[in-house]
Amino acid sequence: MTAGQISIYCLGLLAQALFSARILVQWIKSEKAGKVVSPTLFWVLSLVASLLFFIYGWLREDFSLMLGQFIGYYVYIWNLSAKGVWKPMGNPGKVLAAVLLLLPGVAAVSICGNPEAFSTLFRNEGIPLWLLIFGSAGQIIFSLRFLYQFIYSSRRGESVLPFGFWIISTTGALLILTYGIIRLDPVVILAQSFGLCSYIRNLTIWKKEHRAKES
Repeated sequence: MTAGQISIYCLGLLAQALFSARILVQWIKSEKAGKVVSPTLFWVLSLVASLLFFIYGWLREDFSLMLGQFIGYYVYIWNLSAKGVWKPMGNPGKVLAAVLLLLPGVAAVSICGNPEAFSTLFRNEGIPLWLLIFGSAGQIIFSLRFLYQFIYSSRRGESVLPFGFWIISTTGALLILTYGIIRLDPVVILAQSFGLCSYIRNLTIWKKEHRAKES
């Protein structure tokens, strides 16, 4: 393994460490509250980790990993807005939010405008077409949990993590874990293994909470 490859894996591990940290924060706070909660720090860590993992996917020439960040990224920003994170910052907060909103679009235009870069993502010899489709499907399902969370939270007028969010998370994580094992990607394997424990635990907490309400 070259120094460059080690650096790329370190970037991916940093991103996944932040993803894992958000899960740990949400898990601890939910255990203390006795119900599933949606802390602000969860969304802050999600946003930073998403940016780093997008770069990791690009450096690994892995389209499916990059695709997985697009949907969730905007939902992270919406949840931070719903929690009023940008308002206390005044105009700088508005500028920061605008820059963050534009970043994925700028990256997409840049990639599409570069034929060589575009071709590299879809003609990676290490990822056959069937595996690219499988990995992308897993990422789409995994990302749809945040679209579901966005719709659910929008209707309630507050940022929450509903039962369906954890069901979709578990399903998507299993698919991505399988993809990571096939790709021999230690970053993906470690991250999804840890995530699965949290998703299953949140399902347990949610069920306990609603049983208590019904009794």
